[in-house]
Amino acid sequence: MRVDWAVVYRETYADLVRFLHRKVWDADQAHDLAQETFVRALEHEPDNPRAFVFTIAANLARDEARAAVRRTKHLTLIKAEGAGAAGAADVVEAGERVTLVRRALAELSERDREALLLWDAGFNYAEIARQTGLAQGAIGTTLARARKKLVEAFEGQQGQQRQEAQ
Repeated sequence: MRVDWAVVYRETYADLVRFLHRKVWDADQAHDLAQETFVRALEHEPDNPRAFVFTIAANLARDEARAAVRRTKHLTLIKAEGAGAAGAADVVEAGERVTLVRRALAELSERDREALLLWDAGFNYAEIARQTGLAQGAIGTTLARARKKLVEAFEGQQGQQRQEAQ
């Protein structure tokens, strides 16, 4: 059976961009990677197009992650530089929050991070299980543990940031 890529695109694009944004932390780069994902996917006829698209996207994001982090930091500085005094404070605060979230996500295991990002992208438990190789029955526990670890890591990052500021 032929894959209707137009339907897959319409039904998946927003979730894919959100998933990629949490991987590379740059909205424009996430959109670019989503487009590249579909360009590469068009050459194939997978059984599960949604899972296939997210697999391609995850691989592309891994390849681009370091460069995207550098670009994000640079863009944050440029925005802060061009904003007024109050606007600069808001930009810096938002940039610091993004940095803390990114660091907290980095503290999770690859499996926990991937499960959490897939769930956030709208995948159901069965799809997350297929994508990660985990048993479907383990997804709920994995997600609960990942959420708890993410909150703890984020709070730890905030505490560390406060200590460094003193």
